[in-house]
Amino acid sequence: MSYLKFKADHLFDGYRLWDDKHVLITDENGIIENIAPIDDAGDGIQSYHGILSPGLINCHCHLELSHLRNVIPPHTGLIEFLCSVVTKREASPNPSDGEAYEDPAITKMNSIVAAEKEMYDNGIVAVGDIGNTADTADVKSKSNIRWQNFVEVLSFTDEKADENIEHYKKVAQVFENQNLQIGGRAGKNQSRNRTSLVPHAPYSISPKTFRKINEITKGQVISIHNQENPAEDELYKTGGGGYLKLFKIFGMNTSPFPVTGKSSIRSYLPYFNNKQTIFLVHNTYMPEEDVIWASEYARAYGLRLVYCVCVNANLYIENKVPPIEMLLKNNCTIVLGTDSYSSNWQLSIAKEMEAIQKNFPKLFPETILQWATLNGASALHWDNEFGSFEKGKKPGVILLSSDFSDSKRLV
Repeated sequence: MSYLKFKADHLFDGYRLWDDKHVLITDENGIIENIAPIDDAGDGIQSYHGILSPGLINCHCHLELSHLRNVIPPHTGLIEFLCSVVTKREASPNPSDGEAYEDPAITKMNSIVAAEKEMYDNGIVAVGDIGNTADTADVKSKSNIRWQNFVEVLSFTDEKADENIEHYKKVAQVFENQNLQIGGRAGKNQSRNRTSLVPHAPYSISPKTFRKINEITKGQVISIHNQENPAEDELYKTGGGGYLKLFKIFGMNTSPFPVTGKSSIRSYLPYFNNKQTIFLVHNTYMPEEDVIWASEYARAYGLRLVYCVCVNANLYIENKVPPIEMLLKNNCTIVLGTDSYSSNWQLSIAKEMEAIQKNFPKLFPETILQWATLNGASALHWDNEFGSFEKGKKPGVILLSSDFSDSKRLV
C-alpha cells in the first residue's frame, strides 16, 4: 500500500497543535494511518507553510440562497434584511450591462453549483444546510460534501400547522429519495446525508407547530435561529416590536404569537423534550441569564445545546459580533457557520476563524480550530469519520494559512 505524507509549520489533529517535527500519514484514499515524528516518517514527505488540519465543518448555511450574493447590501439591520430575503429570494439578480436576462431557475442553480464547489475547494467536508425547498437536492446528490439537510418549517399559526408540516415533509422526502440513490450507487457501507425538519425561528413558528416538530424529531439534530435581534424578545414579552413589519409582508397586522412576558428562548425551548441536539444559531443578542437558564433546562430534559456562531454574517447584517467570551465562560459548546451568500462575502470557515481571531484576539488558535473541526463533527454526530486525525478516520486534509485568512483542500 502506498502512503501520503504531509508536514507543515503546524499540524492540528482536532485536539492540539503539533510542531513541524511531526508528519501526518494517510493511505492513498485519505484514511488516517498515523502522526509520526519526522525522523520515523521516511521519505516522500510533502511540505507546506501553514497549518495542516482536518476538513472544516460548516454548521450553518443556506445553500439555496446562493443567488442572492451581492443583492442585499450590508448593515441593513436584521428586520430589513429579512424583509429583503422574503421579497427578493425568487428574483433573478440584475445582469450587467449588455447581458441578456437569464432564466431565474438557471441563475439559481448555477449559483448553488458554484457555492458548493467553493466550499469543497476551501476544505469544507460537512455542512448543516438550511432549506425551505428542495432546490439543492440534485447538487447535493452529486456532492463530495456530507450534508445534514435542515428542512426549515415556517408556520405562523396553529390553524395552518398540520398543512405546513405536511408540505415540508414532502420537501424532506425529496432529499431522502436522493439519499437512497446515493446509497444505492455507493454501496451499503457508505455513510449518507441526513435530513430533519426544523423550526425556522421563534418569530415564524406557532405553538402547535413547535409541538409537532418536537414529536417528529426525537433524538435528531435540529436547528433554530436564536435571538438575533432585541425585537425577538420584545415580540414575546409585549407582542410588539420590529417583527410586525415582517408580518405585514405575510398579511398579518398583529403578532400571531402568544405574549409570554418572557424572552424568546424561555418561551419556545420548553416545547422540546425529546433528546434532540439543538443548534442555536447566531445568538447575537442572547443575555447570560438566558444561557444559564437554557443550560439548566437542557440538562433537566435531556437536550444537547450547541451554539453556532456566524461572525461574518452578523457583521454583514448588523455589524455586531456574538457574545463568544460569555458563551465560553458558561461552558457552551461552540461551532461555526457561514450563513448564506445573502449575508456573507464568502462561504469560508477559514474566513470565519479569521474574523473570530480579529475580534477576540485573546482566544487560543487551538480553541478556534477545534470549533471548526471536531466540535462541528461531534455536534452533527459525524465525529466517527470527521473532525480529527485519528487512525481509521477519513476527515479530509486541508491547509490553512497561519492567520486563518485562506484554506485549501489537499485530500
